[in-house]
Amino acid sequence: MSQEPSSSAASTSAVASSNFIRNLIEADLAAGKHAARRWSGQPGPAAQQLAGALDAAKIRTRFPPEPNGYLHFGHAKSICLNFGLAQDYGGRCHLRFDDTNPEKEEQEYVDSIVDAVHWLGFSWQGPLAEESTDSECNLYFASNYFDWMVEFAEYLISSGHAYVDSQSAEEMRASRGTLTEAGANSPFRQRSVAASMDLFKRMQQGEFPDGAHILRARIDMAAGNINLRDPAIYRIRHASHHNTGDRWCVYPMYTYAHPIEDALENISHSICTLEFADQRPFYDWLLERLAEGGLLQRPLPQQIEFSRLNLTYIVLSKRMLIQLVEEKHVSGWDDPRLPTLVGARRRGYPAAGFRLFAERVGVSKSDSLIEYSLLEDCMREILNDAAERRVAVLDPLKLIIDNYPIGESEECFAPNHPLKPEAGKRAMPFGRELWIEREDFMVQPSKGYHRLYPGNMARLRYGYVVKCTAFDLDDSGAVSAVHCEYFADSKSGTPGADDYKVKGNLHWISVAEACPAEVRLYDRLFSVPSPGARREGDPEGVERDFRDDINPDSMRVIQAWLEPSLKAVEAEECFQFERHGYFVADRVDSQPGAPVFNRTVTLRDSWSVKGGARK
Repeated sequence: MSQEPSSSAASTSAVASSNFIRNLIEADLAAGKHAARRWSGQPGPAAQQLAGALDAAKIRTRFPPEPNGYLHFGHAKSICLNFGLAQDYGGRCHLRFDDTNPEKEEQEYVDSIVDAVHWLGFSWQGPLAEESTDSECNLYFASNYFDWMVEFAEYLISSGHAYVDSQSAEEMRASRGTLTEAGANSPFRQRSVAASMDLFKRMQQGEFPDGAHILRARIDMAAGNINLRDPAIYRIRHASHHNTGDRWCVYPMYTYAHPIEDALENISHSICTLEFADQRPFYDWLLERLAEGGLLQRPLPQQIEFSRLNLTYIVLSKRMLIQLVEEKHVSGWDDPRLPTLVGARRRGYPAAGFRLFAERVGVSKSDSLIEYSLLEDCMREILNDAAERRVAVLDPLKLIIDNYPIGESEECFAPNHPLKPEAGKRAMPFGRELWIEREDFMVQPSKGYHRLYPGNMARLRYGYVVKCTAFDLDDSGAVSAVHCEYFADSKSGTPGADDYKVKGNLHWISVAEACPAEVRLYDRLFSVPSPGARREGDPEGVERDFRDDINPDSMRVIQAWLEPSLKAVEAEECFQFERHGYFVADRVDSQPGAPVFNRTVTLRDSWSVKGGARK
């Protein structure tokens, strides 16, 4: 899907039909299905939809999270799909909070969701947050519709489509039936309209404790779809709500509230994941009953299901994510290893990478498991273009150029971005003592090794050619320093540089000017593709604990040396550290003059399943 603002015409002919959802939308637009969705203006809140009328070339979608946690990677796919489709077809996408469960919802989660949608590059006020000039605000809360939902519930009671049940939760479960056996009617199913209406009003007034009564739709207890067996639509909850405070003692069930929200907002295509497919019959039943009563206008919203995102090496279950946080397997919801959007942002995953990923995985009706490497490849592709290059030495070994004048230094020049000459060059101080990577020297070189070893020559990238002459050992027998001589006429960018033909090319940093920094080397949180899945050889009937598959090497903290230009970077600035990968200045722990860097992703995928870590 395009991430640029649509043209003013927003013609559907400019959008390729690449999946079944687009095909449905284009068929509806061609038929003008929603063009007649204009209310005539009768008085009364239940008789008027919130959103403006749609014309034949527009659609309305919505992203409807419940504010009871932080968004994860699966939500990113849904955000990109819903906002992207509305953008591509010149319509609108609503951000709506399905806040019908006061015991689990908090303002903290509302704020985090708003921030995540904006960070991904979308807005409910226009195509892209940073380019919006549209004054229409499509931000909604289910809790703002509670008056209407109660009115609709009372209509269902008065029309014989709902009743108050006084069974306990256990009794209701026992009478629901199974997939092969019909349910049993509640002894309160024939309660009169007057009695049910009286009880429902008293429920609203707080006369009964939680669980004393519940409002159920009257449909069919023998229905093959269990979701049509008189589903609950309102329950008693004496709980304070983040948006409405203590006004309500009854709260709607999600399955009742959601279709009403869609209809009130003029949603044309209600796109959700496959687990809601079994709920579609009730979605349609409810809207039909309310439309029959003149409370909603036609055409009614259409629910469309697609497969949710499943990725290897992560878990997206809210229960599992909560366990990881509460049991401190990670440092919090924004831990860079956690598949939350706030964690991804802290790790340095670019928002554009998620948009590219959503485009590449597409949508379908069949579940599939996507390789995590595809997500990483999308991040690399965006970062390769966006990130300037810098030098960092992560495992330092001192290199001493014995024939370089003591106390002197000079500047070498490195391109900020090899693919963008217009980005210019930066100066790198060069002196007698340098830091190089420990892996760039071997006492006894292996076959094919072309870097430094006694008697061999290599080029210091952007600098001089040097020849290894000796090395020092510490008391433990480990190499503590390497000695070399440099060739003064071999400096990169000078005529003499071409006279030296060497195979090794090393990056380096001047010891005198190097900037010390904490660097966090993040890797995949789990060491197996399907955490918690049964493995070959596991005893029959024994369920694995997904926490047993946590990768013990998912984070390693080191002290590194950085080129001096990195000392003054700001939080969330990202760079490619040459040879090492892409890194970002941590948005929480970085301080002015003291950056902390997180590894976002390596330069290439080198994951080893057998080892449970990178090779």
